[in-house]
Amino acid sequence: TPIFVDIDPSTFNMDPAKLEKAIEKFLAENAEKPINEKLQAKVILPVDIFGLPADYRAIQAIGKKFGLFVLEDAAQSLGAEYFGQKVGGLNLGSLGSLGSLDDQGNLGVTATTSFFPAKPLGCYGDGGAIFTFDLAMAEKIRSIALHGKGQDRYENIQIGINSRLDTLQAAVLLSKLEIFPNELAARRRIADRYTRELHKHLSEKDIVTPMLPEGSLSAWAQYSVLSPKKNAIMAALKKAAIPIMVYYPKPLHLQKAFAYLNYRQGDFPISEKISEEIFSLPMHPYLSEPDQDQIIAVIVEACGKK
Repeated sequence: TPIFVDIDPSTFNMDPAKLEKAIEKFLAENAEKPINEKLQAKVILPVDIFGLPADYRAIQAIGKKFGLFVLEDAAQSLGAEYFGQKVGGLNLGSLGSLGSLDDQGNLGVTATTSFFPAKPLGCYGDGGAIFTFDLAMAEKIRSIALHGKGQDRYENIQIGINSRLDTLQAAVLLSKLEIFPNELAARRRIADRYTRELHKHLSEKDIVTPMLPEGSLSAWAQYSVLSPKKNAIMAALKKAAIPIMVYYPKPLHLQKAFAYLNYRQGDFPISEKISEEIFSLPMHPYLSEPDQDQIIAVIVEACGKK
């Protein structure tokens, strides 16, 4: 049963202060229940939204305080850095220390990522990976991914799924992995240029560009901005045939799939406000400066500036 937590308005990632309050509230409410009805808090699932690592120092400390497992959702952030260490365990092609607060030096005991084509390291179809330094966890994950396989292919020790990465997608990823560091550098260069050029012409009353907290480097899966003039800017970009996206127009707590949780409008005001003002500009490693200049010029004009 998911319990949602509101986000930090600057990073769009889980707010650790609100996380701690949510856990404390859950434990207090659950303490009053009869023993046979008590629920157990199990896992904290922070999401590295748009490529920016969540605040793992604070989150891991909260996990330790309450004895909760931290599962890092690095679907968008593979290649990002958090205080000098690679998110998801990817150190330019080899697994290594992730450098956060758990006893093994990892951001989370286990991390997941996605290789969907739109992600920083994308294949030509569906794909993903799980990283862990916990050998027992790794063995269990491999079993689940192969129909619940035991010692041999015809022994099933648990209910599993078919979650194998096919050979073609693996070959694509191996080739793309070789140029991944260069593509990450290009993404960062493009993101820096967006921020620099937008700030030259516009104030925060017009547009708010992404911020990078101390110690973090984003993988820049997306370059997402906020603006009270969102509709006018998006209309102008569409008119200029510039692709534009709003990836999450409705917060999770207001989705029909989670109606049974009985959340209401206003329960997570920051998420709701951000969803109304956020949109993402074109972002990929091969975005040319002339194309980027055109995007910026259209935004500036839509804001009534020169």
